[in-house]
Amino acid sequence: MSLRYLTAGETHGPQLTAIIEGLPSNLKLDFEALNFQLLRRQKGYGRGRRMQIEKDTAKIAGGVRHGYTTGAPVALIVENNDWKHWQNIMNIEPIEGTDEEKRRVHRPRPGHADLNGGLKYDLKDLRNVLERSSARETAIRVACGAVARQLLEHFGIKVAGQVIRIGEIEAPPNNLPLDELARLTEESSVRVVDKETEAKMEAYIDQIKQEGDSIGGVVECIIEGAPVGLGSHVQYDRKLDGRIAQAVMSINAFKGVEIGIGFEAGQLRGSQVHDEILYSEEKGYHRASNRLGGFEGGMTNGMPIVVRGVMKPIPTLYKPLQSVDIDTKEPFTAQVERSDACAVPAASVVLESVVAWEVAKAFLEKFGGDSLGEIERNYEAYKQQLERY
Repeated sequence: MSLRYLTAGETHGPQLTAIIEGLPSNLKLDFEALNFQLLRRQKGYGRGRRMQIEKDTAKIAGGVRHGYTTGAPVALIVENNDWKHWQNIMNIEPIEGTDEEKRRVHRPRPGHADLNGGLKYDLKDLRNVLERSSARETAIRVACGAVARQLLEHFGIKVAGQVIRIGEIEAPPNNLPLDELARLTEESSVRVVDKETEAKMEAYIDQIKQEGDSIGGVVECIIEGAPVGLGSHVQYDRKLDGRIAQAVMSINAFKGVEIGIGFEAGQLRGSQVHDEILYSEEKGYHRASNRLGGFEGGMTNGMPIVVRGVMKPIPTLYKPLQSVDIDTKEPFTAQVERSDACAVPAASVVLESVVAWEVAKAFLEKFGGDSLGEIERNYEAYKQQLERY
């Protein structure tokens, strides 16, 4: 059975919900580690007031007993503390004839799903669109990714991330061990290693906010320890790098993705791009470099997986852009919903989560079984096969 999940819930509804299907039995879940990932998503310089209201924690409502998965679907719940202020507006009961009808959203915001969703689903209250299209949904996706991370960690596969750029400010490159990278970026308000860069980014975000604007950036996820052969070359939809690219592009406000050196490869010669193959008794087959970001032919090659995504500036601005009222068809300046000036550090955590999920999914496709013990045996046999090759 393939690993998958579905989410439900609105940004101002009572909760966000996910159902995970395909986890093996006997996987021990660390609830503190799960909630730590949710806390990481809420951090970051430039976040708005919503993060002062919410204190995200995940509740498990099925599929886990005495700390271990049972093999049944796992139900995750993240409650919205802000719900208490929106109960009338978001009530599931009919509200004809009440004052709440006057709060219908009929002015779409540029850069959001408001108008497209209203047109597609024939909805005259655009709140029905913006409530679900909100980036608040990434909270429950981070919870799902946190579960995937624990599966990967059981097999020695590590996940970390960092911010590469916020607007005009770029962090200097580093080649730190993954554990040190994770530790240092966790101490940073903008998830960078370099303190001078951190100060510059904070000042830059302050400037952007004072100007009533928003700013985006580039984030990176690195995964170490993934074995050779996750994914496949035989069909387009089995290429793991392609599936990761789709997952990254599904994150709210992400407009680009690259693996390894990515778009830089378009300006280099082949001899400057491809990773030479080496062999030693100690390491077996390995690469002299990792410009292709851990992938060849849609499959992992044993090198670290390196994925970058670019997040556009958040479209909700405090100096609103022009739009058109769907009732009157008259122009107006877009109304302001509560927003962040910069959510790039939080986006780094979301990127880690969706990439970890895709790698875990591919791992279970390759070594899957109904119990953790069965997967362990399959994985051990495969490692022995690689050693003999």
